[in-house]
Amino acid sequence: MSLRKKEIEELLIENGLITERQLSRAQDQAAKTGDPVTKILVGMGFVTDKDVTEMMGLQLNVDFVDLDNMELNPDIVKTIPDNLAKRYNVIAIDLVDNRIRLAMADPADILAIDDIRLVTGYDIEPVIATESSLKKVIGTQFGSTDLAEVEDTVKDISAADFGDMEVDDNAEEEVSLDELTKLVDEAPIVRVVNLIISQAINDKSSDIHIEPDAKSVRVRYRVDGVLHEVMQPPKHIQAPMVSRIKIMSSLDIAERRIPQDGKIHLKHDGREYDLRVSTLPCVHGEKVVMRILDRGSVMIGLGKLGFYPEIQAQLENMVDKPYGMVLVTGPTGSGKSTTLYSVLNRLNTVGVNIMTVEDPVEYQIAGINQVQQNNKAGLTFASALRSFLRQDPDIIMVGEIRDGETATIAVESALTGHLVLSTLHTNDSSGAVTRLIEMGIEPFLCSSSLICVLAQRLARTICPNCKEAYVPPMESIRKFGLAAYTDSEITFYKGRGCDTCKMSGYKGRTGIHELLVMSDRIRSLILQRCSTAEIRQCAIEEGMKTMPDDGLRKVLDGITTIEECLRVVFIEGQEI
Repeated sequence: MSLRKKEIEELLIENGLITERQLSRAQDQAAKTGDPVTKILVGMGFVTDKDVTEMMGLQLNVDFVDLDNMELNPDIVKTIPDNLAKRYNVIAIDLVDNRIRLAMADPADILAIDDIRLVTGYDIEPVIATESSLKKVIGTQFGSTDLAEVEDTVKDISAADFGDMEVDDNAEEEVSLDELTKLVDEAPIVRVVNLIISQAINDKSSDIHIEPDAKSVRVRYRVDGVLHEVMQPPKHIQAPMVSRIKIMSSLDIAERRIPQDGKIHLKHDGREYDLRVSTLPCVHGEKVVMRILDRGSVMIGLGKLGFYPEIQAQLENMVDKPYGMVLVTGPTGSGKSTTLYSVLNRLNTVGVNIMTVEDPVEYQIAGINQVQQNNKAGLTFASALRSFLRQDPDIIMVGEIRDGETATIAVESALTGHLVLSTLHTNDSSGAVTRLIEMGIEPFLCSSSLICVLAQRLARTICPNCKEAYVPPMESIRKFGLAAYTDSEITFYKGRGCDTCKMSGYKGRTGIHELLVMSDRIRSLILQRCSTAEIRQCAIEEGMKTMPDDGLRKVLDGITTIEECLRVVFIEGQEI
């Protein structure tokens, strides 16, 4: 097995996809974590899954196919039974002369090839595809967890599992603790909750919302930043469903008057997930929100976050400095934590001591000392930072700067030989300076400690399977400030909607960024207590590309749509 991995690494170098230095860094990280070197290379952003899979194809002498950009014939796909396709993670992409062209993650899996040849009666020609693209296509073609199964299970509960209890969907929630305890252990309610969670994971949801209404319960998933309603179970299963989730997350099912927070750890399709659970008493019962945290997603490199090369190079140059403060700003859900974790992955080597204080610790990274904030025990961001300074750190990450005390210690740490990474809630990069000063940080300390500020948002990307071009009307060109481009025809792109994107026209998200790098002129303006607008104007004159600039570029490059860009970046009445 080690020989096979080594051969793939050699092929990556021979084809110019990685350098010897990058390989050495990945090998050091693999020695600490025990993960395959190729997985580390992908996580660091040096190569993609596609690159590694192509090299594996070269090694095995089979063709590589890019399923993400391929139109499949459903009749050919269905030549293989869905149970075999899901068991072996394979898909039929072509059928010629009694021979199936079979896309596989592992073309050397002789057992899978023999089973499919026996069942279908066709000869098999294996080709290789990425594991993620195979799972996505199989889920689209055959369906993953069917929500109809949840609804059927709900009906079963209604019919058989409430015993002598009176079921009234219009009644308020009045279920005794003894009845709840009995119900939450019954197979049907367990199956309902498990199916809701597994479907959310299959749909790449970031959050599950279970919301009580007067006569029903609404279940919604947040996919690519937008909420979608998926089902409305009857009111009578609200109490056992919420209680089942509470038991899974070690919460008190008898307490329904105050908010509670918990955590669920589970495995799904071989991957580990943490669900951060929050309950909140509302008028019609308890609302539950579960944030889905994929432990594997933290191994994402900066190269996958939507940075244009010149901005990524600037950011990497800034975080390579031995001391100073780097801030990432934006609203909740704008990807700040993912960016910081990606930076930490890049900096995480044997030679540095990295310490973080977070609320909560969303992802655990080998080789990094992570501390969970605990206000009840007196472990705050500020107190943890004071302790960090006695632990000989090189790099410190603070989950969020929320108050003046935390800001003061973070700034002092940045001025005494430490690289400090943190987040701040501001609308743009230049607003971070004003926010720190409002927290009581003196302007001369801000100007001395800050290295750069990255502001960002997340925009949905156009589905590659149904992407199509169109020429916008002249009114739109004028409205969006594109009159300077009218000498040549402007082409916008959109998704018309397909099964892959569930008719939304969007699949996945990308970052829209604005990187303000401290210069002598900007430091001088900070010392003079100049306004946010003046600092911003100076940064633009020195070459900073604003978020509207970055968003428009992604629209013209066909990455996202102008409507999506307006949704996440621009305020009402503002023009590009």
